[in-house]
Amino acid sequence: MYKLLIIDDEPQILEGMKRILDWKQYGFSRIDTCESTEAAMSMVVDLVPDVAIFDVCIGKNLGYEAIFKLNELHIPTKYVIMSGYSEFKYAQEAIRCGVKDYLLKPVDRIKLQQVIEKIIVEDLHGTIGNVSCESLNKDPVLGVSYDSLSKLVNRILLMIKTEYAQNITLKSVAERFQMNSTYLGQLFLKESEMKFSEYLMAYRMLLAQERIQSSDEKISSIALSVGYNNLNYFYTHFHTFFGKSPSDLRGKG
Repeated sequence: MYKLLIIDDEPQILEGMKRILDWKQYGFSRIDTCESTEAAMSMVVDLVPDVAIFDVCIGKNLGYEAIFKLNELHIPTKYVIMSGYSEFKYAQEAIRCGVKDYLLKPVDRIKLQQVIEKIIVEDLHGTIGNVSCESLNKDPVLGVSYDSLSKLVNRILLMIKTEYAQNITLKSVAERFQMNSTYLGQLFLKESEMKFSEYLMAYRMLLAQERIQSSDEKISSIALSVGYNNLNYFYTHFHTFFGKSPSDLRGKG
């Protein structure tokens, strides 16, 4: 029913934003991404997406400048800006160009959910009655509501969901929080009842399972796409997690 366009010059952010919500449950049947404002402007004109999410800085260009130009064409797309910067001038320009909201990175899943629901109801005149609030608010690995987890753990989960394809570790996450990695690991374990490394592996395995069963992509490519540079390591984790090989899973998919 709806079309979504996400614009960011970092591929891992684009992938994370595609997975941060179950867009299909909200009626988004098409999701496109691009990494430049030039491509974004062309796609908005050609596709007329219902919602477009722009990063505030895309290479050397500014997302809101592209939105200003698009507004002159009177295209009915609704815009959201996300940014790693909290400077008032960026937010001010975003407001001036009529964006629906200004989200700080890492994007908070609940906040984004609220923004999208508001756009669907108020601007697209749709409904969200077919969306299961319970399923949307439940972590796929832990099986518990995000609301039952602390803000800190939710931020860690969000980092994993956006950076799982990279070499993300407990140590690297702790450094970004300026916390001791041992202490952060203990907090994560106490709340989630899983070690950070166990959660990361489980999340990667679920993504790999989805791609194996829904595509003919090479197993080696899928392994790399979910963060495994070592194929043997991937096979070992996969068999440990599912009790079968990737080829067995695909054959029975």
